[in-house]
Amino acid sequence: MSEMHAPITALYAALCGFLILILAFLAVRQRMKGGVLLGDGGQEAMQRAMRVMANASEYIPIMLFLMLLLEINGANAKNMHAAGIAILLGRGLHAWGFSRSSGTSSGRFNGTLITWMAIFVMSIANILSFIQHLN
Repeated sequence: MSEMHAPITALYAALCGFLILILAFLAVRQRMKGGVLLGDGGQEAMQRAMRVMANASEYIPIMLFLMLLLEINGANAKNMHAAGIAILLGRGLHAWGFSRSSGTSSGRFNGTLITWMAIFVMSIANILSFIQHLN
């Protein structure tokens, strides 16, 4: 079996790791500010901080997995970087928008839209890659 390398996915996984650390820091800071040791303490700001981090933690793994499969199957480097930027931009915008307001916001809306579009496009690309490898 030949060695597989996925340096582009590795780069964006590392950057997403930093994003998760930033969101974790912000959640801990909110915990300290609100004096909340467990749960959300009934505080909306704490609930938002927890959901911002949880939301990123829910979406980032599937996005990186789809990206990794594309890279392993030989996707174009420019497309890989576009996918990685979409992951970071989508999750970053969502986190920014949602951390500021529990209601609708352009950051939350656009972050969700970019995230869903990236998942959709990478899913279709993986299906097309599968079909191409059948031949």
